[in-house]
Amino acid sequence: MFASPAYAQAAGAPAAGGGGLSAILLQAAPLLFIFVIFYFLLIRPQQTRMKAHRALVDGVRRNDTVVTAGGLIGKVTKVDETEVEVEIAPNTRVRVVKATLTEVRQAPGSKPAND
Repeated sequence: MFASPAYAQAAGAPAAGGGGLSAILLQAAPLLFIFVIFYFLLIRPQQTRMKAHRALVDGVRRNDTVVTAGGLIGKVTKVDETEVEVEIAPNTRVRVVKATLTEVRQAPGSKPAND
């Protein structure tokens, strides 16, 4: 009563040329552009930070002062393959996983660990 009847229309003729490869490239170009921006702004800087952190952790030596992710600050007394022993107070030593080290302050003239 209140709505007028709707009638279906005939389908229009397809556009000449139909698109092809150039249309696909034009549609994919914004996505590729966004991926390139993400790579240079997010992925690449994160990879360089991870590489620098790995080098920092691998270079830990005895008598270096380290800061852990938990905020503990102490002097390295022993270095193992995946862990370091850190003296946080006189006669108080804790074992810390190397990956949790956030900062390493090199001691002047430090020797390789466990030598």
